Amino acid sequence: MIYLVLWGLGLSALLGFWRVIVGPTVPDRIVAADTLSTILTTFLAALALLFDNTVFLDVALAFAVLSFADVLIMAKYFEHGELHL
Repeated sequence: MIYLVLWGLGLSALLGFWRVIVGPTVPDRIVAADTLSTILTTFLAALALLFDNTVFLDVALAFAVLSFADVLIMAKYFEHGELHL
């Protein structure tokens, strides 16, 4: 069953990556990048279940925090054209 979940997440990641590349507008690409990061975080959590290894969960947590900050920075940059920190 876990293999089916991993294949579904992999297919979803490919479709999300396609939307990041081809997206008609910049906001569509930002939303697709956020969705892709969520899918990849879930993929890492599923790998933790498959291999029964908690290191994958640590990596997934760090990746989720960094991807959240990345999406906020991208949105701020494309809203104003430069970063006003």
